[in-house]
Amino acid sequence: MPKFLITGGAGNVGSEIAKKIASYPENFVVVVDNLLTGHISKIPNSPHHNVKFIKADCNNFNDIGSVFYAYQFDYVFHYAAVVGVKRTLANPIMVLNDVEGIKNILNLSKNTGVKRVFYSSSSEVYGEPVEFPQNEKTTPLNSKLPYAIVKNIGEAYFKSFQKEYNLDYTIFRFFNTYGPNQSTDFVVKKFLTAALNHQDITIYGDGSQSRTFCYVDDNIDACYRAYITNDVINDVVNIGNDNEMSVLQLANTIIALTKSKSKIIHLPALEEGDMTRRLPDIKRMKELLGRELLGIEEGVKKIMATL
Repeated sequence: MPKFLITGGAGNVGSEIAKKIASYPENFVVVVDNLLTGHISKIPNSPHHNVKFIKADCNNFNDIGSVFYAYQFDYVFHYAAVVGVKRTLANPIMVLNDVEGIKNILNLSKNTGVKRVFYSSSSEVYGEPVEFPQNEKTTPLNSKLPYAIVKNIGEAYFKSFQKEYNLDYTIFRFFNTYGPNQSTDFVVKKFLTAALNHQDITIYGDGSQSRTFCYVDDNIDACYRAYITNDVINDVVNIGNDNEMSVLQLANTIIALTKSKSKIIHLPALEEGDMTRRLPDIKRMKELLGRELLGIEEGVKKIMATL
């Protein structure tokens, strides 16, 4: 029975990868989360009784070390992190402390025989991009924000541990991912919740900043395929959608889908952290999936069906 550790497993994406892995009865999944931004209600309730939740902090070696030595994991998905633009800007020291968690996970994985570690990096490592689409190999990593720096340092640690200790890894650079379990801190769920309640939808700046929005099932299926096919070993893959749209377009799309009476209110632009454009090269992700990705309208409808 393969044993998996999912850190940050009470969050939006972490809980979904835990659910996917636990859907196979031969797998055993331990979910770890400190519940700073995650919620215990998101932890999957598997019919196979193969999920164990432990409240623990990856940044505390004693906390997470005892979990590793108790279970002797085969695979680790390290998704724990302080997330959210406003939260990470307001708490830079808390963000930088996540480097300790990365080191803890890697040292413990090395010392307990873990076969491969999967790391949730971020599109934020690209900073303000100079090339489109943003390619894993050629786009400079130039962001100076603490969150992006931590993700970039994390990638360097994974590559270094592989080189020095032969610990295999896969780095997922996540672009905006949304789904039913997403909190209202994030743009799709925030706009949808406001629209359904006919409340004002607030946008920073003129709304021309562009993003791509990946439905969580596409994210999870691609990441699981990377594991099951032994692909993207000791390499990086963008995980996102390549349908680019402005934040203003997103707001108008959600208003139309919900037939809402919400008005769009423009707030002053954020001083930092709100990059002007995002568009990933997802050729490798599409090869993993072997199918088309879900569009934003279909994804929003799927969320509405769960409410």
